[in-house]
Amino acid sequence: MKFSVLVMVALAQGFDPAKVDWEKLAKIPMQDTFIRQYKEQCGACHGEDLRGTPLGKPLVGVDLVHGAGVKEIAASIARGFPDKGMPAWSGTLSESQIWNLALYVAEQRQGTTILDKRNKLAIELPAGRVRTERANFRVETVAAGLDPMPFAIAPLADGRILLSERMRGLSVIGRDGSRTLIRGTPAVYADSTEFLGQVMGLGWLLDVAPHPDYASNGWIYLMHTDRCSACNAASRKSNRPVSMNRLVRGRIRDGEWIDEQVLWKADIETYTDTSDLAAGGRIAFDGRGHVFFSVGVKAALDVMGVQDPDLPYGKIHRIADDGSIPADNPFVNTAGVLPSIWTLGHRSVQGLEWNRRTREAWSTEMGPRGGDELNRLRPGGNYGWPVFTNGVNYDGRPINVAKSLGLKLEAEDAIFPVLDFTPAQAMSSFIFYEGRMFPQWQGDILLGTLRATDLLRLKIRNGAVVHQEVLFRDLARFRDIEVGPRGEVLILLENAAGSKIIRLRR
Repeated sequence: MKFSVLVMVALAQGFDPAKVDWEKLAKIPMQDTFIRQYKEQCGACHGEDLRGTPLGKPLVGVDLVHGAGVKEIAASIARGFPDKGMPAWSGTLSESQIWNLALYVAEQRQGTTILDKRNKLAIELPAGRVRTERANFRVETVAAGLDPMPFAIAPLADGRILLSERMRGLSVIGRDGSRTLIRGTPAVYADSTEFLGQVMGLGWLLDVAPHPDYASNGWIYLMHTDRCSACNAASRKSNRPVSMNRLVRGRIRDGEWIDEQVLWKADIETYTDTSDLAAGGRIAFDGRGHVFFSVGVKAALDVMGVQDPDLPYGKIHRIADDGSIPADNPFVNTAGVLPSIWTLGHRSVQGLEWNRRTREAWSTEMGPRGGDELNRLRPGGNYGWPVFTNGVNYDGRPINVAKSLGLKLEAEDAIFPVLDFTPAQAMSSFIFYEGRMFPQWQGDILLGTLRATDLLRLKIRNGAVVHQEVLFRDLARFRDIEVGPRGEVLILLENAAGSKIIRLRR
């Protein structure tokens, strides 16, 4: 089986993907390789735990005089400090090895690793009031014992919460924490496998969002990955099922999903057997009759098709809330371009929101190893993947696939992120907070992370991030964030021992 993580490594190093033994390569413990390299090259002086020895200074828990960014750490390793007893490693180690070491140190300083944290212990919530820079709050459990692989929550005005779980389906969480699984929603499949610590599968339920006028029309929108077998050339050739993002809407009546309408569906030939892990699948309304949704890297490789305007991969799409194509979409009159495309050049969009103050869509995007992004979306904008990114391949080498893929994109024609996160924290869902309960956070971004397991607050001014605060550190994987009807913050925590919905309130 071919896995996009490994293919990216092979492409960057000039290997022919058709000749690689993928099953053998998949069994290599990637993180162990980085740890072993650090121990062999650096552990004797800086300590195997990076906390220093009599021969060398600590690398964690202290400020680094010459800079703590990946580039600065790599430069320090390469040139060394011979006058202080540290040799220059540029003559001994390859560029790839130096990048590996720099990324490993930066990741350990940040508290992350190349692999996501999937804690098998129960989530321990803080007791009492949590004090932060601008607002204090208490944390309450709304619902516990949820599936280990949830995706989204959507609060309703009456206090109930819609919950999507990728391999279980759609549920309604009652005000008392009870749950009702809705019958008749699009099919989901639980025959997933694990690879490099990640769950891989096809046919998942992704985002759920009530229509802005839900109270009057009852419409609920679902993004899922439509799965089929022997339905296109790729599936028939591989004898495996394939899937692709699909947007539908329907209503709930007496615990049943009814009135389903397919609003957007890609050409069946674009369905692939690439895992739904990076399929994106977020939904956002602008309150003006339009719905945005993300389609991630569902092509055979996570670099393929993203820059192709006639393919859906790596794009954010915009349609009218009835499924029609708006006349003012940026490419609606451009031949050879999918008319639903709003922006392109994305990798794995895990957060998508409408900023009511500026009337713009924003997104968060996961890079590979580094290069997570917060983006302000401009109609028709190209966000650069895989030509431009601050991330690197999983082996530490730069992503140099543009030439081999025949991609031509100049820097002046690309839009670069509002904020880059390298090392990668695995950016997830976020909100622009607009609520009565925490007036001190009005207009701020609350942003969750998966790998870092932190919750961040970002202060935005004139389209730029001017301040960051960590509200929670090392709590759990923050899968989704929403604002409840009273202004409370609702958070979906993903956890292998049982996921939770929690509430932040005064």
